[in-house]
Amino acid sequence: MCGITGWIDFTRNLTQEKGILKEMADSIAHRGPDEEGFWLSSHAAMAHRRLIVIDPDGGKQPMVFQEGEEKLVLSYNGEIYNYRELKEQLEAKGHTFQSTSDTEVLLHAYLEWREDCVQHLNGIFAFGLWDDKRQQLFMARDHLGVKPLFYHWKDGRFLFGSEIKALLTHPEVEAVVDKDGLAEIFALNPMRTPGHAVFRDIHELRAGHCLILNQNGLQVRQYWKLNSQPFTDSADEAVERVRELLLDTVHRQLVADKPVASMLSGGLDSSALTSIAGNAFKEEGKTLDTYSLDFKNSEQDFQEDLMHVGRDTPWIHKMSEDVGTRHSELILDAPELVDNLLAQMYARDLPGLGEMETSLYLLFDRMSQDATVSLSGESADEVFGGYPWFYQDKFLEADTFPWALQSSGRTRLLKQEWIDAINPDSYIKQRYEEALAEVPKLEGENSLDARRREMSYLNLTRFLPFMLDRKDRMSMANGFEVRVPFCDYRLVEYLWNVPWEVKSMDHMEKGLLRRSLTGLMNEEVRTRKKSAYPFNQSPEYLNGVKTWLLTILDDHQSPIKTLIDEATVRSLLQDNAEIDGQTQARLCDYLIQVNEWMRHYEVKLV
Repeated sequence: MCGITGWIDFTRNLTQEKGILKEMADSIAHRGPDEEGFWLSSHAAMAHRRLIVIDPDGGKQPMVFQEGEEKLVLSYNGEIYNYRELKEQLEAKGHTFQSTSDTEVLLHAYLEWREDCVQHLNGIFAFGLWDDKRQQLFMARDHLGVKPLFYHWKDGRFLFGSEIKALLTHPEVEAVVDKDGLAEIFALNPMRTPGHAVFRDIHELRAGHCLILNQNGLQVRQYWKLNSQPFTDSADEAVERVRELLLDTVHRQLVADKPVASMLSGGLDSSALTSIAGNAFKEEGKTLDTYSLDFKNSEQDFQEDLMHVGRDTPWIHKMSEDVGTRHSELILDAPELVDNLLAQMYARDLPGLGEMETSLYLLFDRMSQDATVSLSGESADEVFGGYPWFYQDKFLEADTFPWALQSSGRTRLLKQEWIDAINPDSYIKQRYEEALAEVPKLEGENSLDARRREMSYLNLTRFLPFMLDRKDRMSMANGFEVRVPFCDYRLVEYLWNVPWEVKSMDHMEKGLLRRSLTGLMNEEVRTRKKSAYPFNQSPEYLNGVKTWLLTILDDHQSPIKTLIDEATVRSLLQDNAEIDGQTQARLCDYLIQVNEWMRHYEVKLV
């Protein structure tokens, strides 16, 4: 895992622009604390920050291939999990290699198949590849969008980077936010519109897409998408296929030259990965390290809700003992969460979910002291149908994003002029209808199955990107790599067409996954009801962020005061306000983030 950035301009000479390029790379140094590299030519400049995971000596970047008239330069972030098979294929075609790195395999894959190389890749990746002979940049992002990639194109200037901050570091790029950007922040965030990066003239390359830039202009195309077709396997065949794919992808993702660990929440997804990885470690005579987090006084503060049906801690200990892992538990206190609140905003370059992401940031900080790589269970709920909105009528019947029904109502905090400009209800409806229009339909499907297919698509393309973004930013902010086996595109493709009655076999959410794991993990945990990522419920946290926000409101120079209706915000902070403490806390920490985001990035509203 690494940080990449680059600059293409056909109207100016970039050979003397290393100073600016280095500043762009330095802004994402946390993504690659081990090494830096630069390559500059007349119209292309590439930089790389490296986190060493595979082939410490042979994987340096930007990597250059030169033979005859061919010159290719690659800056790449990610892991190609099938790079060994690809290397064998390419060697059979006459290619020779100087290293054991997947970076060199990617270079040769492009040399052999050009832009179609992405059709051969299984992994998580974002890269920029400069073809010097053709004076052309080729960029691509992995199938599910695990690894981020942003770009800016204006006045002949093309910039790209792993994070938005790399682009904003360039002296000619301003942090301008228009009404649509503001709608993303207040009406949709953190489940943003795919491709929308909030800042004007900055775009996100969507998952499963690639980009070509040359003197003829810019072309973006989709190289991978879901296809709807009748499911022909039996239930037993589906169980066997899922089991086969899951075992294969987990074992592929254990390959590393640095220590690999696993996150362990005590739920089905992380426990399954821990069991498979732990058994693989045992076969090699090693012990898997696992990590979890909890909050001080959580036993007395815990309150059940739609997504949290019980505390995870007892199940974590059961799983660790059962698999034989070396387990570490991080206990966080409310003041620590308040003190580190803004760390996750700086990592995202955008306001996020506050303490839920702060706790993740702090967990990765702890894990990075012992390991470089971890497994995590993102995407299991999206592809297997684990969320309540897949089966509860109030969500299935709602004519909007299912998570919008649980909105904390941030837009009501804005001044009326901004509410009128954003028109949040209309904006959400527009984005929802755009998403539905993308869904690949299956002819002859009944209305309920068609609706669940829509729900699956919304989750994979709108909700999952948020989950992957937070996991990438919080981990890479600590120079730490997280791998997500449930995002293997082969598994996602297969499950897309599995009917609901098979996915929910045995009358349980994620029943197909549960049955496929029979014999691979602890039986009690295998059948345990889903409980979501834990969050702090301490009243001490609410008091901390409320005090902080009031300080911001009392400061006449606070930038957020140009946006919010101060009287409305103050009324919601009253002890007798008609909202619960958790909602109060989330509104407070969000407004704190927005204020610092506007100040730190010098946001200009237009």
